[in-house]
Amino acid sequence: MRRAAGTGALSLTAVLLIQLAAAGPAHADEWRDKEYWLADYGITEAWKKSQGEGVKVAVIDTGVDPSHPDLAGAIAGGTDVSGAGDPSGGRGLGVNPEHGTLVATLLAGRGHAGKEGDDGDGKDYKGPGKGPDGIIGVAPKAELLTVSAWIGEANPGGVPIDQQLPNAVRWAVDNGAKVINMSLGSSSTAWPESWDDAFLYAEQNDVVIVAAAGNRGVGMIQVGAPATIPGVLTVAGLDREGKASWDSSSEGISIGVAAPAENLVGGLPEGASRYAEWSGTSAAAPLVSGVAALIRSAYPELTAAQVINRIITTAKDGGVPGRDTIYGYGIIDANAALNADVPAVAGNPLGTIEEWIRIHRRGEAPAAPAGPEPVSEALPDIPEPRVPTAAEPYTEEDPLPAVLVLGFAGLILLVGAGGSIAVLRIRRSAEASAGAVPEDLAGGEEQKMEPSRSA
Repeated sequence: MRRAAGTGALSLTAVLLIQLAAAGPAHADEWRDKEYWLADYGITEAWKKSQGEGVKVAVIDTGVDPSHPDLAGAIAGGTDVSGAGDPSGGRGLGVNPEHGTLVATLLAGRGHAGKEGDDGDGKDYKGPGKGPDGIIGVAPKAELLTVSAWIGEANPGGVPIDQQLPNAVRWAVDNGAKVINMSLGSSSTAWPESWDDAFLYAEQNDVVIVAAAGNRGVGMIQVGAPATIPGVLTVAGLDREGKASWDSSSEGISIGVAAPAENLVGGLPEGASRYAEWSGTSAAAPLVSGVAALIRSAYPELTAAQVINRIITTAKDGGVPGRDTIYGYGIIDANAALNADVPAVAGNPLGTIEEWIRIHRRGEAPAAPAGPEPVSEALPDIPEPRVPTAAEPYTEEDPLPAVLVLGFAGLILLVGAGGSIAVLRIRRSAEASAGAVPEDLAGGEEQKMEPSRSA
């Protein structure tokens, strides 16, 4: 069953692709064995160091059912920001009311023991969580804060999404969340200005925010907000073979890491069947949020920036070498993220919303680097080159060119004539001195010779 909530540019869509399984109770060798990502992506090894103890993770979604057997004891509080839900955030909302419970079980499900006499009664169970049945999350000892929001169609509670999301983030921070999971996305790379302060508030309070990249299969070709917000850890999707998922992952420069997004399982609210197989980056995001919770539990002294840095620098490279728009920094490796020797960083390698606000909302230039500034003259404002326009040919007779030509010709003739006269006078003077008769006077009467006159 494929369902997605269509929205406008500034509203959100639940990035969801669900396949409901046949109704029936869970057994130790059924749903738990389908969680291939636990071993394949280093999560079972990471559990030897941490299972998320003492860390609160907020799930901002459609609401989480606290009665699900795999979430017993996991929920530490909740609220509703839509005006249409249960005040505790425990009732599913909108066109995908099951979405929040699916996300929550993948993130911090604790499993459960079966009934007395069942194969999975848990008497000899020594693994993580509360028993061998049901879904075990990536951080089975983390605590959940559930925030229900109306995502998709018109909210009957009357609170627009551009208010719901910032209110949800602020509530999560104020109630102790160290990680926030947002398995939702929009059709726009931009976000309302009303979100700025809330994400800045989370950043200033050292909270890791994880967001889904979106699903290509439901038309989200490129990553949309909130996954485009600087500092947010955006999660792309992988198929069962660990390759980029065509249906379940968008593309974009803000992608941080990739995680499994196909052939996943999760818990459903109420009903006879409490489990489902599903796909999408909605499912990939809580896997990464769970890893963030494991790190925050194992290394409580690390900042949010350092937690994110651990996740992305220990990821296994995928696709073209280096960071790319499909895998980000690479494929999540929970064991390496918990146990590798990773140098500390001062700032978030994914950027900061504080810097973005300063530059883009307030129009301020980035701070100049430390050190003496080079002395140079200001560059001139160079306008865009203009293409010259061809002039129309001149059709009327213009006397100026003729005057110029004639003037120069007359000048040349005048100079030439003057030169000729001067030469002639010099010749006459020379002949007179020698007593010769000039050729131009030959044949006439003998002339009385006089001294030559100066020319």
